[in-house]
Amino acid sequence: MEVIHWCWVVVGVVMGWCWYKSIKNKAKEEGSGVPRGNPGWPVIGETIDFIASGWSSRPVSFMEKRKSRYGKVFKTNILGKPVIVSTDPEVNKVVLQNIGNIFIPAYPQTITEILGESSILQMNGSLQKRVHALLGGFLRSPQLKARITRDIERYVKLTLDSWKDQHIVYVQDEVRKITFDVLVRVLVSITPGEDLNFMKREFAEVIKGLICLPIKFPGTRLYKSLKAKERLLKLVRRIVEERKAAMDRGDHETLKGPPNDAVDVLLRDTGDSAETSRLSLDFISSNMIEMMIPGEETLPTAMTLAVKFLSDCPVALNQLMEENMELKKGKALSGEDYAWTDYMCLPFTQNVINETLRMANIINAVWRKAVKDVKIKDYLIPKGWGVMASFISIHMDEENYEDPYQFNPWRWEKAASVNNNNSYTPFGGGQRLCPGLELSKLEISIFLHHLVTTYRWVAKTDDVVHFPTVKMRKKLPITVTPLPPL
Repeated sequence: MEVIHWCWVVVGVVMGWCWYKSIKNKAKEEGSGVPRGNPGWPVIGETIDFIASGWSSRPVSFMEKRKSRYGKVFKTNILGKPVIVSTDPEVNKVVLQNIGNIFIPAYPQTITEILGESSILQMNGSLQKRVHALLGGFLRSPQLKARITRDIERYVKLTLDSWKDQHIVYVQDEVRKITFDVLVRVLVSITPGEDLNFMKREFAEVIKGLICLPIKFPGTRLYKSLKAKERLLKLVRRIVEERKAAMDRGDHETLKGPPNDAVDVLLRDTGDSAETSRLSLDFISSNMIEMMIPGEETLPTAMTLAVKFLSDCPVALNQLMEENMELKKGKALSGEDYAWTDYMCLPFTQNVINETLRMANIINAVWRKAVKDVKIKDYLIPKGWGVMASFISIHMDEENYEDPYQFNPWRWEKAASVNNNNSYTPFGGGQRLCPGLELSKLEISIFLHHLVTTYRWVAKTDDVVHFPTVKMRKKLPITVTPLPPL
């Protein structure tokens, strides 16, 4: 009994100390400009409420509740860290544009463990700008878009053709067959075969551990994901080393023309000074794995949700079909091949994509840490505090979008330029704006074009889950009926 008594004494002292510190910190912060808020319970903070909202049908409920009480910028404690949460477009813009000198990336522990110290997601300064510029220039190049258009079309047609014999099609699984294959080809030029199948299996294991308990004992989710990354890294490193050896011998065919893939781009870059020497093979190999994430997670989710939203909005589906049928008939009459500009010039299709990305909120926030005290508007963000710039709160705010929970592609006909809209950030912003955004929109455009001109479908009831990542609970099952040929 005496041991139990002393245990309760220790617990009481610890809780009393936490209470005293919270009162002391609150008194210190009042009047300093630090956003108002509630740190929640000792240690766990408000994490449980934060995670529960992600499982609900209204994932912004965590933000809405606190925004109504404390304002658009508030403080909390989630995932073991004090965090300033911003649901203000102007504050988010400043956070996104000031990287390195004021804010640095600060993601949850499991993400940093799996992606590694040299991750593009976490790097700062001149190296980040250099790699971002190299990859962005390559992914936006007309040569790549022309070539990748043919690749995407081939993968899309093969996948859609296989649906004819399936009683039920699970869209979320099917589109991954397209997106992962296309992206791996862009990154490391791997075509269907044993290596690609190995990559798919191992990467599926890697990505499961991005958001999990940070425990690395054998048998845990994080441990399994780290081991899968080791196996995947061994394969990618072999590919990069072989490519580098071929370049050194001068017999690699891409030395004679534009780069063939992202590995070529990074291997060719020699740097322009002693401070910016060649990128190491380990750095290139590790980041090729990180850049596979859109092919396995974000892009297939966007494509799946486009099908979901269109299924629920027959008027939009009909207009999309008419626009794409007109393009298909024109190509059939002329006998010309499709060009990437054909897809990107379909106005209503692009409106559907913009609205899908707004509502999907696949990347619902970015995480940063203040390296010094910084004041934005009237808010003080103390040095060392985390900052979560919420995208989902802004996309689903009726101050920014009328009837935000209504799928309405027509809103983009009168909206301001998407690229200059601080309230629309599905690809992030600032110098870390996703370099593959144009390629992503192209792939969704091609998929939607061939889908709506090949099939009619009926979607079964399914729900969107927002935690740990955005996905359909049942993978969006549909039944399809082929359309008669033109």
